[in-house]
Amino acid sequence: MNILELHNLKKYFATQKAVDDISFDIGQGSIFGLLGPNGAGKTTLLRMITGIFYPDSGYIIFNGKKYDPVNDVSYIGYMPEERGLYKKMKIGEQAIYLAQLKGLSKADATQKIKDWFVKFEMQSWWNKKVEDLSKGMSQKLQFVTTVLHEPKLIILDEPFSGLDPVNANLIKDEIFNLAKKGSTIIFSTHRMEQVEEICDHIVLINKGEKILDGTVTGIKNKFKENLYRLDVATLPENLMTYIFEVIRHQPGQLLIKLQHGSTTNDVLKYFISQNIAIHSFNEVLPSLNDIFIKLVEGTPGARQFQAVS
Repeated sequence: MNILELHNLKKYFATQKAVDDISFDIGQGSIFGLLGPNGAGKTTLLRMITGIFYPDSGYIIFNGKKYDPVNDVSYIGYMPEERGLYKKMKIGEQAIYLAQLKGLSKADATQKIKDWFVKFEMQSWWNKKVEDLSKGMSQKLQFVTTVLHEPKLIILDEPFSGLDPVNANLIKDEIFNLAKKGSTIIFSTHRMEQVEEICDHIVLINKGEKILDGTVTGIKNKFKENLYRLDVATLPENLMTYIFEVIRHQPGQLLIKLQHGSTTNDVLKYFISQNIAIHSFNEVLPSLNDIFIKLVEGTPGARQFQAVS
């Protein structure tokens, strides 16, 4: 079941097309990556999903029915890249206040906040003010206030900004836990390695248009280039280039590209015929970062790729 469906969304600012006819679906319980360079339209798209902006045309289906920002926003948790906290307010009071805005009673909010503060080792922060926190500490607080009411849809815009590796792993583990419990996560970031590690499915937008949509595995397989890495005991003096091209070699390791019509079996047979022991033989798939750069820098912004399963 899809928790969210975007149908032909458009949003214009003066003559600028911030979002131009974008459609995609997000499955319930998935961790979904929304990617794109600066100015691609990601923030505008997120603001339409949260009801901050209304689309000029198109519509949104949320939890099986047409999206009603007034009533459905209570089922959404939004953590913007820009801090949305009151700097002069004490942390405990602020967390309770924000939880009550999402419909929790003061007693329930207080208990849930205390549980999260223990989990994130924030117990001593209760009477501190936000202005006294570091960027990483305020990021942890904002994450807690975003997920406290157990929303069905959680939108995280650059959630690891300012976090050290230990706290980034802490947040990452909680993202996985929330998804296991049934929450759907929209994860927006420029950090491609985090997307590969966390997300099930991604959409890439550029200049307001969708240019890529699919699973992380499916996309990487679509853009693979027949590259393989071999760890071998020794290297022959002359390598047979009609089977493969040597892209890079170093002691004990080769990066090769299969020639047209050649197979991995041909490669294995060749090395066996040379009495060369192969310690490992692995296909090298492109990183999402490589794909991102290739598409964003190599396309004029028009839709070029269909969904990749």
